[in-house]
Amino acid sequence: MQSLAMIENWPVPTAAAAVVRADGTLAGSHGPTGQRFPLASVTKPLAAYAVLVAYEEGAIDLAEPAGPEGATVRHLLAHTSGLALDEPKVMAAPGTRRIYSNTGFEALGDHVAKATDIPFADYLHQAVLEPLGMTSTTLEGSPAKDAVSTVDDLARFAAEVQAPRLLDARTVLDAMTVTYPGLTGVLPGYGHQKPNDWGLGFEIRDAKSPHWTGASSSPRAFGHFGQSGTFLWIDPDARAACVALTDRAFGPWAVEAWPPFTDAVLAELRAG
Repeated sequence: MQSLAMIENWPVPTAAAAVVRADGTLAGSHGPTGQRFPLASVTKPLAAYAVLVAYEEGAIDLAEPAGPEGATVRHLLAHTSGLALDEPKVMAAPGTRRIYSNTGFEALGDHVAKATDIPFADYLHQAVLEPLGMTSTTLEGSPAKDAVSTVDDLARFAAEVQAPRLLDARTVLDAMTVTYPGLTGVLPGYGHQKPNDWGLGFEIRDAKSPHWTGASSSPRAFGHFGQSGTFLWIDPDARAACVALTDRAFGPWAVEAWPPFTDAVLAELRAG
């Protein structure tokens, strides 16, 4: 795909990208796709997937208590537990506000570890990484932000999300559907949004503007970006996913570069 070459013009030391079709085939890739990059918050979809495997295995239930008083596993996955961004402080009653929370994902990791008697990093490896052949991916700390991976590995994950083998397709549909709709919140790097819609571990584009995806991305597009200059989006309408990893922290350069890149990728996909 010629559009992927646009990453060469990004003001970053190193970048790699790939596009994966809904049938799991690689539409194209560019750059050092085998190089390991810190994912930052692109860790969260991987962690969420492992939590959903634990749910389907019967180790946990999405409706069971987890995190602060009154919150559930579902609240934690959807950033509606009321926990603050980076401290174990309750800022709101569960289900009333969308408060993006690393602490919430750390609580999820602890909850699954206790339920399964397996450290969360090991559970993620056994439940998601190993079955998908993601041999270059490791979780080296917080389930909110400390995974390291490659474009090649995340392309395997993007293929899984589009055509699930590890989860029931209905569970994945739940994850990419707005959970607790209508809540206001802040999208880090983009400001206050009403509504600030999320699924279970995935942010949902809807009509958000500005946004890190493209102007031509469908409202159903979902995914995550990371403060390490990384993103993964999946667009059901385009029947494709895109991952891009860099070694420069998210900032104004990304706000400027990412949307036209995504629009170019989508235009090339449409052109066939």
